[in-house]
Amino acid sequence: MKRFALLLAFLFSTGLFAQTPDRAKLESLTEKHWQDGLKLLNEIVSMPNDAVFPEQIEVNVQWCERVFLERKWTAERLETGGIPLLLVEKKQPNAKKTALFYFHVDGQAVDISKWDQPNAYEPVLKAQTESGTWEVLPMERLKSEYHPDWRIFGRSTSDDKGPLAMLITAWDALTEAGIFPDYSVKIILDFEEEQGSPRLPAAVIQYKDKLTADLMLIMDGPRHTSNLPTLSYGARGISELFLTTYGPKLPQHSGHYGNYAPNPALLMSQLLASMKDENGRVVIQGFYDGITFTEAEQKIFAAVPDNEPAVKKRLGLGRTDQVGKSYQESINYPSLNIRGMSAGYTGAQATTIIPAIAAAELDMRLVPESDPVRLFGLIKDHIRKQGFHIVEKDPTDEERMTYPKIVKVNTSISYQAFRTPMDSPTGAWLRKAMNRAFGQDPVQIRISGGSIPISPFVDALGIPAVTIPTVNADNNQHSPNENLRLGNYKEGILTIMSVLSEKMY
Repeated sequence: MKRFALLLAFLFSTGLFAQTPDRAKLESLTEKHWQDGLKLLNEIVSMPNDAVFPEQIEVNVQWCERVFLERKWTAERLETGGIPLLLVEKKQPNAKKTALFYFHVDGQAVDISKWDQPNAYEPVLKAQTESGTWEVLPMERLKSEYHPDWRIFGRSTSDDKGPLAMLITAWDALTEAGIFPDYSVKIILDFEEEQGSPRLPAAVIQYKDKLTADLMLIMDGPRHTSNLPTLSYGARGISELFLTTYGPKLPQHSGHYGNYAPNPALLMSQLLASMKDENGRVVIQGFYDGITFTEAEQKIFAAVPDNEPAVKKRLGLGRTDQVGKSYQESINYPSLNIRGMSAGYTGAQATTIIPAIAAAELDMRLVPESDPVRLFGLIKDHIRKQGFHIVEKDPTDEERMTYPKIVKVNTSISYQAFRTPMDSPTGAWLRKAMNRAFGQDPVQIRISGGSIPISPFVDALGIPAVTIPTVNADNNQHSPNENLRLGNYKEGILTIMSVLSEKMY
């Protein structure tokens, strides 16, 4: 009998017999540990993390190695020829399955002149006043007070250091309670995501055996705008086009040569305008081919609780593009977006010239049905139909004299889209976990509008992937005054605990 009791004690200590915590238990653990988690968040946010500066990233890599090694995880740098990836792992005794989590630790660049605080890497607690401004509060107030709408401001609080701190906090809370997942956990930490993860696709293939898992969970991006618990079953991919049109070899006086030398800015404007109609739909033949929606998929779009009038008011939009019948339907199409244009000078630097060149950069968001190579081909065919000769380098004098309209076209593909069926076992498992945590099913989004570098994992490892967003949608990611709402931080910890404690299918 004594030996049996010792065996039971051992099994409980390994987590194999640990009781699945109910909602009350999860909330109790969250309440006990969330302030320790905030210390962790403040610590990690205090490290600058612009991947343009490898020396900054090295500090972040070392921090991640130390934090996970202290918790008895293994940690291995996966060399990429540049900034490495970091793979951390916690094997569970007798586990038959493995979940691979994805986070990125780098952040967007900071223009501190646009921030409402002296240092974007010093987290600041703020509360919103009745007038809508943000008032700084002493961080010590959190020891005795809490309001879910108070926020921590700092670069990467939401994108994506906050979710990483949530997971570590959730792990600590469950560990102290003697609760462990019945599956092994791997985490891949990406330190170049904001630079487009240029080395990630090749690294996933190179380290395929080390990364092998049964499913992938992505901890990045915001919740639905309702701020309800959310699952997103895919993300659009992204590719880019770089266009340059040409006028005179050197900028020319607009009085001497106006009405004579063609203006490259006008050529560029005409070319770009030819690609879409007045309702924002791409008119390039075949661009939307292969994309249709069943009645069941239309119901999925309608089930998402979007408040489109509120969105339009927040964005200051009197009208929207008519690519889809709703916001959700619209992001299930590929997009063609002009993200920037330049030609000549404006404002205080303005000069009365005909510019020598005009440049435009376009990004193209992809869905699984849209092959970027095919779309690039369609776009180039369309450009030729507008009378342009396409080059890949600046034109020679001979080309200038031969072709009346010349455009340089360069393209790049960052990564493809991915989408996991909602009715997959992974989806059912996650819904069960989140229902236990919140007492209701999460908002379910078929595919998110933004892009994350997950398709290389899905393609190389042959596994389903689902995003578990936790941060507030109005977090100003990529912008000045990035922030994380305290209510989201606490609920994020609870969410991750529910997933880690849910028995895998």
